[in-house]
Amino acid sequence: MRFHNRAEAGRLLATQLSAYADRPDVIILALPRGGVPVGFEIAQALNLPLDVLVVRKLGVPGYEELAIGAIASNDVLVLNDDLIEELLISRDAIDSVIAHEQQVLEQREQLYRGNRPAPDVRGRTVMLVDDGLATGATMRVAIEAVRQQRPVSIIVVVPVASASGCVNIRSFADGVVCLAIPRDFHAVSQGYVDFSPTTDAEVRDLLHQAVQQYALHLTPF
Repeated sequence: MRFHNRAEAGRLLATQLSAYADRPDVIILALPRGGVPVGFEIAQALNLPLDVLVVRKLGVPGYEELAIGAIASNDVLVLNDDLIEELLISRDAIDSVIAHEQQVLEQREQLYRGNRPAPDVRGRTVMLVDDGLATGATMRVAIEAVRQQRPVSIIVVVPVASASGCVNIRSFADGVVCLAIPRDFHAVSQGYVDFSPTTDAEVRDLLHQAVQQYALHLTPF
């Protein structure tokens, strides 16, 4: 299965999540940037609130595409100790990467949410949405960040994933919904015809639309 774009993927996912529609105890947290267009379509179809959860990958110095861990809000930190030991990366180097990514994380949260406070997820069911799942390392950090806020349950929702990524995440989440698991998985992009980058402006616009439309629905006529 290939999706035309992230919006189509979100609409198709929504058809598998109809049991959550109109439930005041459910909230969608999307991972920016690519998870936001997916989450937006789910939120619109099911009449659920949408917000973001910012997670930053910690790349190996000089080889940033190779992740040695990730950070998220609420001082959540996950490190791949085996890889760090194998590559002989010093603690000073790790701390430097963490400090840089923490600064970026805080800037992104301000950029996307502005003065709007982060949502309270205590006692709620949280859908964590992204546009795909490769190793699952970033999603694992997202799960841990949300788990610290004591939700009732965490459901990971993605259009496409690797088989190993799904297996990995199932041991951390309370549920996983995925539409496509390619047998010969190489990258999330192979699940899409159009995998154009999502911009910060698009993220802000979609979040603004979601907040306004959900508030409008709650307003009695």
